[in-house]
Amino acid sequence: MRQEFRCAKYKGMMLAVILVLPSAVFAQQTIFNVPSSDVLDKGKVYLELDASFKFNNQAAVGKFSSFVPRVVVGVGNNIEVGVNLIGNIQPGFDTTTLVPAAKWRVYNGGDNGWSIVVGNNVYIPLKNKSYNIGNYAYAQTSKTLKRGTRLTAGVYHFTQNVVASDASRAGGQFGFEHPINKYLSVNADWITGQHAAGYFTPGLAIKFHPKVTGYAGYYIGNANAVKGNHFFYTVIGINLN
Repeated sequence: MRQEFRCAKYKGMMLAVILVLPSAVFAQQTIFNVPSSDVLDKGKVYLELDASFKFNNQAAVGKFSSFVPRVVVGVGNNIEVGVNLIGNIQPGFDTTTLVPAAKWRVYNGGDNGWSIVVGNNVYIPLKNKSYNIGNYAYAQTSKTLKRGTRLTAGVYHFTQNVVASDASRAGGQFGFEHPINKYLSVNADWITGQHAAGYFTPGLAIKFHPKVTGYAGYYIGNANAVKGNHFFYTVIGINLN
């Protein structure tokens, strides 16, 4: 959601990118990393704070913590827009990046359970730049089954240097959401590829209040997992209206 990390600078860039995926890669509603097929209604506002952390030093990823704020707004016609501020890492190499994004649900099948969404995120580095501007684009379809389970599958593409300069930057993205009851659901998603976005993330979503949801997941890298490419991820999300 991997190639060997050859220097501290690359590790910093890698972490700055992945900590939004999971949020994110994304200034919009997500499962963990993969965008959700949900879209806010016009005028609705969603705030989120993502926290990622690793407790020990290992070869692939050392001890760190990072916090990513996000805001998403519904603009109508099945479109939502938002922005993330990523790259705040302690300790280490901050790569502060502004990430505006948009998601459009081009088809909502209602009772048939099918939906299709497309989206685009623009990466604008503000500090310690390794590139001037980048992009993440995707298209996916989701199917909601009778018991509420939703399956998602799609494709994505990153421009050069956003997640990798010498690895595959296109592939598949997949999601699974299964409600246990009205308060708890089991979620998981996976972004393919051996780059800074390539992770499998299982976890839980907990509804603390009609407008407040918490998420807890665990990132497991597609590459170098045995060398420490895995860490915790938590989220608190608030619907303002």
